[in-house]
Amino acid sequence: MNLSPFNLQADACYRAWRAAKLASQPATAQDLVVDVADPRSLSPAEKQALLARCATANMVIYRSTVLGEDKNIPRALGRQLGLHQLDGNWLADEDGISPIAVSLVPGERPAFIPYTNRPIKWHTDGYYQPPERNIRGMVLHCVRAAVQGGISALMDHDMAYIALRDANPAWVRALMQPDAMTIPERLDDDGMARAAQSGPVFSVDAASGALHMRYTARTRSVLWRDDAVTRAAVAFLERLLASDCAPVFRLQLQPGMGLLCNNVLHDRSGFADDPQHPRLLYRARYLDRVSEPTLPSASAGAMV
Repeated sequence: MNLSPFNLQADACYRAWRAAKLASQPATAQDLVVDVADPRSLSPAEKQALLARCATANMVIYRSTVLGEDKNIPRALGRQLGLHQLDGNWLADEDGISPIAVSLVPGERPAFIPYTNRPIKWHTDGYYQPPERNIRGMVLHCVRAAVQGGISALMDHDMAYIALRDANPAWVRALMQPDAMTIPERLDDDGMARAAQSGPVFSVDAASGALHMRYTARTRSVLWRDDAVTRAAVAFLERLLASDCAPVFRLQLQPGMGLLCNNVLHDRSGFADDPQHPRLLYRARYLDRVSEPTLPSASAGAMV
């Protein structure tokens, strides 16, 4: 038998994993925060503290006094924590990192909510991508905060899985179907910009054995598998994310702070900008999960 805790037949394995997960959960957003002197050059103790938070909660908030408009901050931080495969999505800059700010320039970016000051509903990043390009890790680094609002809400997707499985394992089974959620094709002036993409909400990462989630709370441009159990599962998940009882952490990232995570569920409240100092975050999305970096072998080094 497959002894993964995410195998619905391996109940004892799930129970052991669940108990360990719940016992190690942070209680408040402050419990996620790790102070670092310079995210571009972590000390061994800082790196281990960041990895430890991610191991228990799939996320950590780093806080530093390193300010400034420097894309190398999230890139260098990620590199020290096993994040190397940047996802160069079409709205990112040429270096693969997206400046998240209100776009006032006519064109493509203002058509997408992250580049406005409007609230963003619950989602995981890259929910519209094919399985071979799953977004597993992410760094969201704050350069400038909004003058009001722009609050991030965060929820470990493992905790969403536990809530669903405890309530009704059939709901988990439905959300693991390969056609559970379909994102329709996206068209532009030249025709099809992106083909329709179907896939599960919950899946198990083949390399790590960890749980992966793709989800959006959008009601437009998303098609759910048309059966009663899937509809019930989606409705439960919506209620969970809207509930005050859910294990949700809320905070406003301040300059020098950032989110490092294994693509957890997140949303963002609407905000008001200071026109002279508008909100700016750098988003780096990766095909990797956060992990202890592996050192190159001697033989590999000799080949370089």
